[in-house]
Amino acid sequence: MAGPIVTGERPQRSSEPVLVFGEVHTCLLPHRQALNGCDAANVLRWRADERVPISERPNLYIRSSDVPTGVDCHLPTASGAKTRAVGTVTAHATLTEGRLLQVGAHCTVTADGPGQRRHWGYYLARTGVLEPFGTLPVRDVADGCLSDGLRPGDLDLRAIVGRSLTRVLRNSTLDRQPPFKSQTTRLRWVALRAADGEGPCLQQFTLVGNTLRTAELRLPTNIPPAAAAGLCHDLALHDWLLTTLVKMVQRSRLGSTDGRNALTALRPAVDHLMHLWMPAARVDQTLRPLWEVLECEPGFTRQWQLLVHRIRDQLALQTVTDLPP
Repeated sequence: MAGPIVTGERPQRSSEPVLVFGEVHTCLLPHRQALNGCDAANVLRWRADERVPISERPNLYIRSSDVPTGVDCHLPTASGAKTRAVGTVTAHATLTEGRLLQVGAHCTVTADGPGQRRHWGYYLARTGVLEPFGTLPVRDVADGCLSDGLRPGDLDLRAIVGRSLTRVLRNSTLDRQPPFKSQTTRLRWVALRAADGEGPCLQQFTLVGNTLRTAELRLPTNIPPAAAAGLCHDLALHDWLLTTLVKMVQRSRLGSTDGRNALTALRPAVDHLMHLWMPAARVDQTLRPLWEVLECEPGFTRQWQLLVHRIRDQLALQTVTDLPP
């Protein structure tokens, strides 16, 4: 699909970006133990000669390189109108503390584009950018990206993320024996341009069923798409943690059955999850205030701490109960 960059042509004017959208899948790494830095880097290495950086502060965090995917298709729209776009989507994977795996893909769409397709070299030089044919119906496309009603021929980020996720999970390092059962969650997000003079804003965060979430942001033009993607990865990670801990507590029947049996069911939470809560640790500084919205309503950290304290109180109570008279 890709072609060489053609020289000797008149430079093309690039339209300004007006919409960023993406999708993030979050899951428990299917491995008995958390991976160390070297093994985690091996799992996220797309090519044998690639160097994967390792960050150890404030926690172990591995991020793969970006993998571009060339696309020529229609963008999702709420109205069903066909808006063709050409360019590339970027995808990457991350591992947090060698335990939580995330794969995401995102792209930026410009306000308008030419009436005909350019050479592939032009698009490959602008990684992660899509150009529409004509003027982009921003609101219609944003609503279409957040909906779950793709039509044949529409850009499918879920499929792009799914292929990358499958590629990671096939790594021979993994023993495919996770320490407990959990579900993969998906966050579908869009970021539209904020009005002149306004700062970043989280317009909405919605739970759609058991595993799908949607988020809509408003961002000033000076905030790069990678920063928006980083915020959404962080949001998706902590939503997965909270969702998974809630379900584990519910399944354990904590407080309504034998205490020892309930705590045995919750042991994986203590061993593998409770130390991972660290909101906004790697979020761009300009976007960290958006976490305050989630802390006020619905109160992510409040709910997390309530569950953690409940588990620890039960552990303490069981310890006292087990002491000899």
